[in-house]
Amino acid sequence: MNPRRRFTASALLCALAVSGSALALDAPKERPILAVSGKIAEKNAGDVARFDMKMIEALPQHSFTTTTPWFDKPVKFTGPLLADVLAAVKASGTSVSAVAINDYKITIPAGDATKFKVIVARLIDDKPIPVREKGPLFVVYPFDSSAELRTSTYYERSIWQLKALDIQ
Repeated sequence: MNPRRRFTASALLCALAVSGSALALDAPKERPILAVSGKIAEKNAGDVARFDMKMIEALPQHSFTTTTPWFDKPVKFTGPLLADVLAAVKASGTSVSAVAINDYKITIPAGDATKFKVIVARLIDDKPIPVREKGPLFVVYPFDSSAELRTSTYYERSIWQLKALDIQ
């Protein structure tokens, strides 16, 4: 290989290595609030990906206002899309087992994340969600966007006090 091609190939490999490491999931700097395990390619703590609140805040943020069975008026939810959380860990499964602080567990089809634009809410009405009020993380469907979502199936999948996701 001539020197010019060798330099070009080396530069390309270096650029790929740098860009790949820039996309790696950093370790949390504060207390982790969410653990993601199972069929994931990006990990930062052994076989698990752990997120602190700053890492959740760093993901693209989305909001919607919807009525729910848990509040007496429409509420604005803000946080990353569940699809963005799954993309951050390079999830490859078809189902997500979501676990709450009290160990309540529900299975969410991975397809729901993109089909319905499900949010992992960190704010309600622009305020952080205390643990006593269903926080700090709350998986929420945009119930007002479709009559299909206003059923017990989707209400049950909206897990509050979320602490872990296991991708299968």
